[in-house]
Amino acid sequence: MTPLDLVDADAVDTAPEQSGPGRKRDRSRDADILSAALDVLSEEGYDGMTIDMVAARARAGKATVYRRWASKGELVLDAVACMKRDDLRDRELPDTGTLRGDLVAMVKPLSIEEGEKKLQVMAGIVSMLSRSPELADAAQAALVAPRLELNKTLIRRAVARGEVPADRDIDMIASVGSAMICYRTLMQRKPITAEYVISVIDDVILPALGVAPAA
Repeated sequence: MTPLDLVDADAVDTAPEQSGPGRKRDRSRDADILSAALDVLSEEGYDGMTIDMVAARARAGKATVYRRWASKGELVLDAVACMKRDDLRDRELPDTGTLRGDLVAMVKPLSIEEGEKKLQVMAGIVSMLSRSPELADAAQAALVAPRLELNKTLIRRAVARGEVPADRDIDMIASVGSAMICYRTLMQRKPITAEYVISVIDDVILPALGVAPAA
């Protein structure tokens, strides 16, 4: 049992929120609640997730959560969309002069941890993707598209400087690494390490793009 298991969710964060004329609803707890929702979603899956769990994890009253989101589905949509904003915030692409250097420079402990969290969230919402087009679109935009666009940008830069032939299928190759990492995490249940990601870069992505292996 953790300290959070002892929290009475309805007894925490019980300060009244006034939303009448001239008063804006307090949104100071939104980030905590959305972060808690992602944690619970990645651990329990969408079907096992409850508002009570999220409220307890965020140390907020259940009524506080419901004042912001009328349903679990709305909360999950906002939480997943929030991942996209966080992913793009302060993102600076490396520029080492080579595609391999740029791709390897993107392999950092924090980025690997974020990637694993995204995959856990994706696994958590799999049961809802076919039933909820809105959630599927939000998951694509938040969990897949940002990294895919970063990869495409790095490859296009390599094409522009003559390192990669212009006839390569950038859209397909840019998604290969993410697909392999997704399979390793979700199907094989193996951890993602820097060594594994770099091996995918050297043994799969660069050869597919026609780039000579690193010396």
